[in-house]
Amino acid sequence: MPRDISAMTNSCVVIPCTFMYPSGVRPYRGVHGIWYFGQPYPQLFPPVVFKSRTDIVHESYKGRTKLLGDLTQKNCTLQISNIGPEHSGRYYFRADLGGANMFTYPDFTELKVLDQPSIDVPEEIVSDESLELTCYAPDNCPDMSPEIHWMYTDYLPEPLFTTDYVEESNTAVLSSTLTFTPRPVHNGQLLGCRVHYPNTTFIYERLISLDIKYAPRSVWVNISQEVMEGSSVVLHCEIDSNPMPRISWHFGDEELSSDSAFNASLYLEDLTPVQEGVYTCVGENDYGSMNTSMYLAIKYPPREPWVNESLTVQEGSSLALHCSTQGSPAPTLTWLKDGELVGTITADELSVLELVEVTPQAHGHYRCLAENEYGRASSSLNITVEFAPIFLDDSKCTVVREGVQCVCMATGNPEPVIEFYLPDLNITINETNGRFSYYTHTDGYTSTAVIKLRGKGEQANNGGTAVHVHCSMSNMYGAETIRLELQQEKKYMMAVIVGTIGGVAVIAFIIAAVRYVGHNNKKENGNPGQDLGSKPENPSMFYSAVKKDKQSLRKKVLKTELLGSKFNSILEESSTGEEGDSQPVSSMASLERQELNYAALSFIRGSPRGRATGTREDSSEYTEIKTK
Repeated sequence: MPRDISAMTNSCVVIPCTFMYPSGVRPYRGVHGIWYFGQPYPQLFPPVVFKSRTDIVHESYKGRTKLLGDLTQKNCTLQISNIGPEHSGRYYFRADLGGANMFTYPDFTELKVLDQPSIDVPEEIVSDESLELTCYAPDNCPDMSPEIHWMYTDYLPEPLFTTDYVEESNTAVLSSTLTFTPRPVHNGQLLGCRVHYPNTTFIYERLISLDIKYAPRSVWVNISQEVMEGSSVVLHCEIDSNPMPRISWHFGDEELSSDSAFNASLYLEDLTPVQEGVYTCVGENDYGSMNTSMYLAIKYPPREPWVNESLTVQEGSSLALHCSTQGSPAPTLTWLKDGELVGTITADELSVLELVEVTPQAHGHYRCLAENEYGRASSSLNITVEFAPIFLDDSKCTVVREGVQCVCMATGNPEPVIEFYLPDLNITINETNGRFSYYTHTDGYTSTAVIKLRGKGEQANNGGTAVHVHCSMSNMYGAETIRLELQQEKKYMMAVIVGTIGGVAVIAFIIAAVRYVGHNNKKENGNPGQDLGSKPENPSMFYSAVKKDKQSLRKKVLKTELLGSKFNSILEESSTGEEGDSQPVSSMASLERQELNYAALSFIRGSPRGRATGTREDSSEYTEIKTK
């Protein structure tokens, strides 16, 4: 008998069977047979499936079994109808030849009662590799022949169906094979095999879910992001693969995390600019790998720019000032000199300001300002330009009350040293002595030197005697000498003009006083024609008034000079006597010796004191006013 045989529920099955016994044995009263279920030995009381001598069988087999074979021909084939799942198991045959001739055979048939067809599925189904699925239906019932159909094949790519009939060991099986090439999209899809017995209502179906193995075919991550420095972010990754992949996050060559899952998240906190870059999610299994990347941008304000150290350069040289910083987005870089824009504004992290053939005007404070939408920062440096001395226009000699004052001004770096040279006297002046006042002052890179020539008789007079003064200036980069021209100081001239106007008013007052005194003398002495050039009767009163007004005029002139001068310490002199003092003088000569600067009156015409006619002019006349 066949070792295995199968049948569908509610159908029938025929178990082919033949037996042998010794040729020397003669059956007594014919040959009888018994089919047992589960055990071959009667003493174990197995259920009787069929018994040829009587109809006594187990309850579950009543009316279901029939012997198709002829025992006398050693054919023990058995048919079981309307079988159910409870009939699955081993079946044994026992031959009874009468008397003591009882033969129990150890061979058996394993009956499998199926409620659905079987489908032969490969142990591993791999994507993009050809797949064959076979559906089997037993055909061991003579009265019922099965038909096989595949279900849910419409979505399959170019399916191919083939049918085969296999008969082996007196059992028959009908098969149908489905051939196609699965894709990852078919993973988890249902396929069905249907077995139908014509002229019956028996339909049997079997469904399977395709387990398609494939490498990661899609990796989803966040889109590229922009976040602020110091914030946090979560990066997500999802992978489609079968079986479950190993997910790992990478930043450059560094692996940040790893896990076996279909999705994984990477948490990043307190972000810094060094964490900006490409983040890659990698998914891999036994069938392959795949990855996807995203860019994480960290926004932050500009860092403090790097600039050159402060520099000292020589006039005419060239240099380049570099400014570099970092910021996101890239900052704009602006160069400022002493607060004013120089160069061009650069939208980058590096800016170079080129200074070609620098001049003294390039000296100053340079600042590089970096700005973006998140903030600003700056760095500064100083450029010091060293250059040979340059004379300034204010260098000159002017006539002042005490004599001649010469000013020499020059700028240079290092500060120039200034000396005066008097070629007429072959004298070099660089300090104060008893004869000359020398003063020097330095303000930044500008040097100023002043000398005052006190001896008017030797150097200048009102007649215009020339004063020759040379000024020399020098530093480590050069030296130069110029001749200072003698000119009237405008401020001094204004002081003289203002003083002169005031003096005219005073003189007018004096003339009126003189006339008044003369008239009185005429009346008192009876000599109106007396020469006014002779000594007056009351000289003390007359010259005292002249001196008082003269001193006021001198102070006005001196005050004007002091207000207009840059060097008060040199020009200021103390005045003899307080304003308003009256000091009698005996003669005009002694007055000149005491003070040289005054207004002198010379009367040209007048009425002689001894004239007979006694005629008197109504108004006085005078020649000129000289101011020294």
